[in-house]
Amino acid sequence: MTLIIAGERSGAGKTTITLAILAYLAQQQEKVQSFKVGPDYIDPMFHSQVTGRPCRNLDPILTSETYVQRCFAYHTVQTPYSLIEGVMGLFDGIPFRGIPDYASTAHLARLLKIPVVLVIDCRSLSGSVAAIVQGYRHFHPDVNLAGVILNKIGSDRHQQLLTTALDPLQIPILGCFFRQQNLTLPNRHLGLVPCGELPKIADYFDHLAYLAAQQLDWQTLFPLLKTPANLIPPASQFAVPAKIAPPRPIRLAIAQDQAFNFYYADNLDLLKHLGADLIPFSPLTTEHLPAIDGLYLGGGFPELCAEPLSTNHPLKQQLKSLIHQGLPTYAECGGLMYLCQSLTNFENETFSMLGLLPTDVRMSPKLALGYRRAQVIPSHSWLHQTAPFHGHEFHRSQLSHSSPNPLYQQQGLLPKDPPYKAGWFTQNLHAAYLHRHWGDQPQLIEQFFTACLAFQKKLS
Repeated sequence: MTLIIAGERSGAGKTTITLAILAYLAQQQEKVQSFKVGPDYIDPMFHSQVTGRPCRNLDPILTSETYVQRCFAYHTVQTPYSLIEGVMGLFDGIPFRGIPDYASTAHLARLLKIPVVLVIDCRSLSGSVAAIVQGYRHFHPDVNLAGVILNKIGSDRHQQLLTTALDPLQIPILGCFFRQQNLTLPNRHLGLVPCGELPKIADYFDHLAYLAAQQLDWQTLFPLLKTPANLIPPASQFAVPAKIAPPRPIRLAIAQDQAFNFYYADNLDLLKHLGADLIPFSPLTTEHLPAIDGLYLGGGFPELCAEPLSTNHPLKQQLKSLIHQGLPTYAECGGLMYLCQSLTNFENETFSMLGLLPTDVRMSPKLALGYRRAQVIPSHSWLHQTAPFHGHEFHRSQLSHSSPNPLYQQQGLLPKDPPYKAGWFTQNLHAAYLHRHWGDQPQLIEQFFTACLAFQKKLS
């Protein structure tokens, strides 16, 4: 049937509960496919660390409702169990395309026709928990609330008060988690610290699995988590033609390390599906790249690694030389920051970067966050997309100068959001803060590959 784990509000503990369920299934050596509602990169890293499988983002704004359905169906049939972690509170979306809670957890539950388990933060609650659950249960008739998990319970007496209040509603209580300090994951300026930076993360997952075994109603949960037996998957999650057939694979260098790790699993799959040979490298430690035809610099935390990025002179010189020769380069957010003249971190220390864009970047307490509607400004080299699309911004840095040749015309999704120009463009380089999911935009990859093939031919 598959479940969505939703929070009654942001911070209710849905990520912890989701990871506990995934950790228990993994400990039982059960294969499980996880998904994350929304544009987040970091929570899926934790999912993948537990399950050993790439977590898939389900975001109808960045892609489409049809793509979400196709992606979900394609990946769930590959495992006996599947689980979706929601975003924010259950009904927290935006008014969009005639739907008041578009892209919310509830919207995804309706779209995929799967039930919801509501995680409730029970701190400072007793009898009021019944009013909260009753409200969520009846707020939308097409959302099937299969049960609740009570989280952050203070004591046995507190648990008794909560369960007594819920008894008249006859709604399944699928788990009770008591308040524990050691369940809190460390945070920083963009959310959770990625799991790859936490040395004791395996112990944390083991502890979650133990708690899940003790505090969840697995007799009820197991059937709810099973992948539907009658699900008919599409032949591919991508509605694209057969792969491009270049004379030889397109060698695409992709930055993947502690500084650059924000990539959607579907984007990487689509690159490989269309014929790319992905060559991972670390701008922190790699000193020389092999022959490549293109460069992909994703987002991440270059501000935390500014010094080693700055002092890796052999790689910096090679990348500058290749990009000046015309190497097709696509950069998002952290990748954009790496291309600037310099980066000033939160400690007000300044380090030189690649110096390919005539601007400096400085970390700031101000958060830029939200979906953006974007339009490629005409005549921009290989990125000749004419239809508008949606992307997402999430950063705490600011550029010292605006681009004299901007890449996008952008604005937020609300009617009164003002338009503005953003992004950087040269003949072969495209860089912006905007993160894009390419699942429903394969033409972008095809255009990128065409530029890579031209560069490949130029150097052959």
